[in-house]
Amino acid sequence: MNAFLSRTASLLAAAILSPRIATAYQRNSDADGAAACGCLGFAGIFVVLLVIAWIALVIYLWVWVARDAKARGLDNSVIWMVLVIFTGLLGLIIYLLARPKGNLIPCPYCGNKRMQASAKCPHCGNA
Repeated sequence: MNAFLSRTASLLAAAILSPRIATAYQRNSDADGAAACGCLGFAGIFVVLLVIAWIALVIYLWVWVARDAKARGLDNSVIWMVLVIFTGLLGLIIYLLARPKGNLIPCPYCGNKRMQASAKCPHCGNA
């Protein structure tokens, strides 16, 4: 066992001290570096584009939920938006099932959408 340990220690010392052995295991090809950079660059750009698309979709949903809740006369539109932010698709499904049903029409005074059955516009307050 001592012979094995001394042989391993001498090989390790030779590998550390000898630059010839250390450089024998290194690749020195520019093509390898370019290939790695190209693959990682493509994958990195793809991931960044996916993240940007996901963020844009989430922001669009937040704004849509807030506007839809306001147009349907819900006083707690911000709470619905926060619910969708933190619960994602589940919160959106809950909102779609819980929101008041009805047609949205443009308000003749402000032009924003309001429910057809509502007595006054939630945006401008006109009847």
